[in-house]
Amino acid sequence: MRPYLILGVGNLLLRDEGVGVHVVDRLSKRKLPDYIEVLDGGTSGADLVDVIANRAKVVVIDATEGDGEPGTLYRFTVHDLVRRVGSVGSLHEFGFLESYLMSVQLKCPPAEVVIIGVQPNDVHLGLELSQSVTDRLPKLIELVLYETILPEDRHVFASPRLP
Repeated sequence: MRPYLILGVGNLLLRDEGVGVHVVDRLSKRKLPDYIEVLDGGTSGADLVDVIANRAKVVVIDATEGDGEPGTLYRFTVHDLVRRVGSVGSLHEFGFLESYLMSVQLKCPPAEVVIIGVQPNDVHLGLELSQSVTDRLPKLIELVLYETILPEDRHVFASPRLP
């Protein structure tokens, strides 16, 4: 098991709801450091305990309802999610939160969890992302790489735009 996990969740059949899966599909085709695993979590939720157990860092990508315009990117931690559980708009975050809380009870939680959310535009039946979400994919991928690639490796593996 690699210490860093990029976990994309969502339903590919509901357009922007599948943004996390689209991102991990793109990242799985890139050369990344050996310490990073990229995984399509699909619509999994509470059954991800063994996938996240004892990781150094988990970065979750999902469609997230917020107050922003379609394509708005959000970054929060699992602790933010626990505090705001009543106001979070993604079904997958609830499933992921259950997995995280179970890993805490089992004494094997990941050391750090970051959630990168994207404000969806269209969650109706369809396989393609909306244009407003598609336009944000380069920045979203850049943020995910910034969260996972260690500073000493950024010059080799990351976008030149990363700080």
